[in-house]
Amino acid sequence: MSLNHKTISELHELLVSKEISAVELTQETLSDIKKREEAIGSFVTIAEETALAQAAALDEKGIDADNVMAGIPLAVKDNISTKGILTTAASKMLYNYEPIFDATAVANAYTKDMIVIGKTNMDEFAMGSSGETSYFGTTKNAWDQTKVPGGSSSGSAAAVASGQVRLSLGSDTGGSIRQPAAFNGIVGLKPTYGTVSRFGLIAFGSSLDQIGPFAPTVEENAQLLNVIAGKDAKDATSAPLEIADYTSKIGQDIKGMKIALPKEYLGEGIDPKIKENILAAAKHFEKLGAVVEEVSLPHSKYGVAVYYIIASSEASSNLQRFDGIRYGFRAEDATNLEEIYVNTRSQGFGEEVKRRIMLGTFSLSSGYYDAYFKKAGQVRTLIIQDFEKIFADYDLILGPTAPTVAFDLDSLTHDPVAMYLADLLTIPVNLAGLPGISLPSGFVDGLPVGLQLIGPKYSEEIIYQAAAAFEATTDYHKQQPIIFGGAN
Repeated sequence: MSLNHKTISELHELLVSKEISAVELTQETLSDIKKREEAIGSFVTIAEETALAQAAALDEKGIDADNVMAGIPLAVKDNISTKGILTTAASKMLYNYEPIFDATAVANAYTKDMIVIGKTNMDEFAMGSSGETSYFGTTKNAWDQTKVPGGSSSGSAAAVASGQVRLSLGSDTGGSIRQPAAFNGIVGLKPTYGTVSRFGLIAFGSSLDQIGPFAPTVEENAQLLNVIAGKDAKDATSAPLEIADYTSKIGQDIKGMKIALPKEYLGEGIDPKIKENILAAAKHFEKLGAVVEEVSLPHSKYGVAVYYIIASSEASSNLQRFDGIRYGFRAEDATNLEEIYVNTRSQGFGEEVKRRIMLGTFSLSSGYYDAYFKKAGQVRTLIIQDFEKIFADYDLILGPTAPTVAFDLDSLTHDPVAMYLADLLTIPVNLAGLPGISLPSGFVDGLPVGLQLIGPKYSEEIIYQAAAAFEATTDYHKQQPIIFGGAN
């Protein structure tokens, strides 16, 4: 059995007792990556030399018995800055970019002696819901390589689900952690906006982006959030939080917890089999002692439209920095400054990125700003108020993570609107800055289904408590795809 079948706590015991070394764990992880990489396509860069050097230095220093993450390999989404390791955002525009600094989330992982094993594939500049817009090729679903892995954190999710790594980091702007976690049958958390520093995250939608953890289990997910969360002076949007122990409520029962089930989350556009699965999960929570009641989030139906105006407008602004002058790709067929800008951006950005830049630029343009961007901001406030009303009476909201299971590769790439609707159930959480988790809740047509739990701001411990109670009394998280030695 591969070491990647063992939990972080089990691996920590082996490292502390010196039954394995950090170098051996890193070597086996690299071996697992290489064995499965051709089938899955999870990585843009495998940082073999630097990872083994870190592991060797750690073995020399010794594993801290009180630090459960010491020596544990970590995969990092390729839009999160890593000093000296290629960071491309899966775009031709940054095909050769090696940062001179680490993102705060990565620096925090290094502080805990974690080992960055490589950079994971993704939708270009995090713009996509299927893992198909990367300049470096498509990532495949761990359970069925003819299906999409979800996006934009496609590689981070598929790498964990396929047993290439135990832990990874992704980013979530409109569902980009939770949706691929659902499609790959693992646990993915989008933290409250500001809980994890955005310093070093290549910006897409600055008011929406948030870095978060992927793991096979709820506890391991919380253990990784413990590492990366915290106030950061380098990020003006970082929340002034004392770092809590996000595992503190795991194992506590949920008797009396009030959970809301929005009727809109089980309505039009939701696969009937997904609805059935989520209703069964709601009944399971009731058996565990929670009170589950139907509620309404009336403005959630506007979430997709609002999101694609706000996110695209922010992207239009953020992506102006990629101009071929300072770093990354530069078109060679330019004879003056204007041609450098135009040709570089025309050749360097993919179709989906260009589509969103144009949509955002239009929404911000003179004569259209009030009708689109300003109006979207007003409706965003209504969505936030809907959530606030629910959380006045309930601890958590329950629903599906995605309206369907993973769909076929290349089935929605020519229909952008249908692709955007794949984020129907995750987008409102980003618009409101709330925390949300996706965890496995069963299978439909042999593919994993994700259950989403949403909480008020800074309620990650309660989300983990409820998620862990569900996980402890079901065995969906124990089932693994064939590529990871499972029977499915």
